[in-house]
Amino acid sequence: MIELRDLQLLTALARHQHFAKAAKDCGMSQPAFSMRIRNLEEKLGISIVRRGNRFQGLTGEGEMIVRRARSILDDAKALDQEIAASRGEVTGTLMLGVVPTATAFAAQVVNRLHEIHPRMLVHIDVTTSMAIQQRILDGTIDAGVTYSDSVPPGLVSITDLYQERYVLLAPEPMVARFKDHISWQEAAELPLSLLEPGMQNRRILDRIFAELELKPEVMSESSGFMSAMIMAREGAVATILPQALADALGVIEGTTALPLVGEEEANLHERPICLATLQRNPELTTVSSLKRVVAAFAQ
Repeated sequence: MIELRDLQLLTALARHQHFAKAAKDCGMSQPAFSMRIRNLEEKLGISIVRRGNRFQGLTGEGEMIVRRARSILDDAKALDQEIAASRGEVTGTLMLGVVPTATAFAAQVVNRLHEIHPRMLVHIDVTTSMAIQQRILDGTIDAGVTYSDSVPPGLVSITDLYQERYVLLAPEPMVARFKDHISWQEAAELPLSLLEPGMQNRRILDRIFAELELKPEVMSESSGFMSAMIMAREGAVATILPQALADALGVIEGTTALPLVGEEEANLHERPICLATLQRNPELTTVSSLKRVVAAFAQ
């Protein structure tokens, strides 16, 4: 009989596509991990992994087992949580994917969850909207705080959260001539540090600039906001942040945050952020708790 631990190893291997990384994720040495996979293949009498000098993917039988494994592991997780809920507790781990622009909102939600359910562990993975979409569907995260227009219809449930708006964070001397706002045209003329092109936020900003027929002066790119904010504080560049993140951070010494405005403001400024979860029946108790907290924030 296949053990749950075997299914956990297989799903980790499918997720990482690499024996060493999967073994580390499962808290095992690579030789022990590989031996367990081989033992499972011998027990079942089939090949699960296509092997060469390096990992080459799963066989057709392996992919079939992983699909069923994810469902079985999900049911086992739901059962553990329902048993705890019957005792009046919400426990377990909630896997939450978050786009970089929504980290401030997610942090507030997680703080509230900890206040209500102190035994519940939340694992936050800050990643791209495309990764969140895929990982919700393959079951490796339980929920995602992401852009509504990046969520596929059908299997995913969407809870609207807020509209994302943007501000320019710049060194004080760089924007001293501006009053209480700055236009996209004026921002495009400043040296900017933005997220890398693969991030959804960067694609949104690029689209805004393109629709306004602007070519911004991008001086650096990164996968997160931290380096851009430090560079802005040091006086080197300006950056564009979501309003929610700027509000959560408060005043950063030596910088000024200015709302971005323009003729196309109504169409360009706002991007809907949502909570996306896979439709399950019954729903994980950790996800139900998350939705209740989110509903209070969204009011």
